[in-house]
Amino acid sequence: MKTLLNIICNKKVKYSFLVAFLLFLYILVCAISYVDAVSNDLSDSVLRLHVIANSDSVQDQNLKYKVRDNILNYMNSICSNVTNKEEAIQITENNLEVFKEIASNTIRENGYDYPVSVEIGNFSFPTKHYGDISFPSGFYDALRVKIGEASGQNWWCVMFPPLCFVDVSSGVVPDESKEIMKEDLSSEEYSLISDNDTSTINFKFKLVEWFENVKILTANK
Repeated sequence: MKTLLNIICNKKVKYSFLVAFLLFLYILVCAISYVDAVSNDLSDSVLRLHVIANSDSVQDQNLKYKVRDNILNYMNSICSNVTNKEEAIQITENNLEVFKEIASNTIRENGYDYPVSVEIGNFSFPTKHYGDISFPSGFYDALRVKIGEASGQNWWCVMFPPLCFVDVSSGVVPDESKEIMKEDLSSEEYSLISDNDTSTINFKFKLVEWFENVKILTANK
């Protein structure tokens, strides 16, 4: 009798573990699918800027900001009427040599002879906050500018929609930029990057952030 009860109990335990494992797999697959969808849509909607200084010295960091400002000023002048990322990338690609020339001239004008490289690619970004908009970590298309040895601190922003000029102290992103993002993102995705105050949205943001950080770590190995 005891043997029969043990067999029944063991079967129940095994069944419970199997159900729990299958439930875990289902939740994991759903979470991964959600993260992939959100990450892909966010990545498809923005073009970012990544400027890397020669070193962390005060002089090299200040030079980085001057290069950044001149590139952004030019980007703003040629993309003032752009309404989608594809057009922004096309204009950026057509002006890569101009961006390189702007960076090189800025470096020379400030008394340095560092080489500079400019390229468009898909790069990993950490979580960044721009006023009242937050982008989780992940892989994004970007214009990358490397100054000299490019061993200094990075500077990141969003070139399109234009968030680089956000006055962070005011904590407000221009309505025009928000409208562009609303058109390209679902209401769920827009809420994710614009409203992290609710516990549900904050949890989803952290979920995306965690999975994307795992992807970045895996890709860097």
